Amino acid sequence: MKKQTKAIRIQADKSQNREHSVPLYLTSSFAFESAEQGKALFDETEEGNIYSRFSNPNVTEFVEKVCMLENAEEGIATGTGMAAVFASMAALLKSGDHIVACRALFGSAHQIITQILSKWGITHTYVDATATEAEWEAAIQPNAGRPAAKMVYLETPSNPGLELVDLEMLARLKAKYNFILNVDNCFATPILQTPIDYGADLSVHSATKYMDGQGRVLGGIVVGRADLIQPIRFFARHTGPSLSPFNAWVLSKSLETLELRMERHCSNALKLAEALDGHADVARVLYPFLPSHPQYDLAKKQMSAGGAIVTIELEGSFERVKAFYDALTIPTLSSNLGDSRTIVTNPNTTTHAKLKPDEKAALGITPGLIRISVGLEAIEDLIEDFTKAVEKSAEVIKENVA
Repeated sequence: MKKQTKAIRIQADKSQNREHSVPLYLTSSFAFESAEQGKALFDETEEGNIYSRFSNPNVTEFVEKVCMLENAEEGIATGTGMAAVFASMAALLKSGDHIVACRALFGSAHQIITQILSKWGITHTYVDATATEAEWEAAIQPNAGRPAAKMVYLETPSNPGLELVDLEMLARLKAKYNFILNVDNCFATPILQTPIDYGADLSVHSATKYMDGQGRVLGGIVVGRADLIQPIRFFARHTGPSLSPFNAWVLSKSLETLELRMERHCSNALKLAEALDGHADVARVLYPFLPSHPQYDLAKKQMSAGGAIVTIELEGSFERVKAFYDALTIPTLSSNLGDSRTIVTNPNTTTHAKLKPDEKAALGITPGLIRISVGLEAIEDLIEDFTKAVEKSAEVIKENVA
C-alpha cells in the first residue's frame, strides 16, 4: 500500500458511534475500568491512555502517520517545533557531552546550542554545511581534551541559505564513531526526503510548517529509533511540552493532503526561481533544484524535489528590502513559512536578527537577503508580482541615489 493511501487511512479506532471522521478527544485524563487496569497502565504492563500530557488518541494518530511517512520506529509529538528540537537534544545529552552541528541553523536552534546547552556543560563545534568529509570527521573526533561527538545535528536544506548536507557521508562517519545523527527535516518534509533511510537516527519537524500547511496551529514531532525515542518520551512527559489534541487532530487531517500540496509548492517554487534567476536586478537566487545551486547534484541525489523555499538576494541595504516589500501585492510579510499562502521575510531583521554580525556573515545572511516561502497561488500571478517588485525596488533605490 502506498504512503499516500496510508496517510489517509491510518486513524484512531472507531468508537461505539461508528464515526467516519476521527472525533476530537478533548479530555485532560482517561478513566480506568478497574483498579487493576489503573495499576497495569502505570506499571506499563498494559498500553493505554492515562493523561493527555502522556498520550491522547488524536496525538497518537498523528505520530503513527509521521512514523509511517518517515520510516521510523517510534515518535513523540510536542507543542511546537522548537520543543521537539530541544527535547531531541536535552533528553540525550548530559554534562561533558559534545555536539557537532551544521553552522547553518535556524536562530532558535543556535540559541539552544550556544546559550542553553552550554550552561549544562555541553560543548559544541560548528561545521559548514559544505564541509568535506575530512572536515566533518575532524570535528567529530576527540580533540584537545574535547570528547568525540555524542550527537551531530543539522538542517538540510538549511534555513535560510538552503545549504545541503550529504546524509550518506554522515552515515559513514556515524558507523565509524557511533554518534546520534539528528536531522531537522522540516524544509524537505518526509515527502521529499527521508533522512532515516540515509542512516539518520532521528528526524525532527516543526509540524507548524508544511505538515499543517495553512498557518493554523503549532506543533512539533521527533521520530526515529525506538531506543532513542524512549528517553525523549520520558523527558517530554515529565517536562510537559505536550501537543494539544485539537492541534494533533488538525495536523493529522493535514497529512492527508501533504503529498498533493508539496507537489504544487515545489512546482511553483522551481518556476519562480527560474524566473528570477539571472534577472538583472537580482544579485543571487538559491534553490536546490536550480542547476546554478552549488549543491545541485547532491540535492538531486537525496531529495525528490527542491522544496518550497526560494532565497534571493537584492543588492542594497534595508531600504531596498522595504521598497521591495512595498511593491509586493500578493505575499504575506511574516516570519513563518510552509503556508498555502506565499510568505516573504528578511532573515537579517527577523528570524536571525539576534545573531552577531560575524555569525550572519558566515551564514551568508546579508541585509538584502529575502526568504520566500512559495505558496499555492497561481504561479503566473506570483512571477508577475515578484518580477514587478524586484524592478520597482531597484528603481526606487536608483532614484534615491540620484
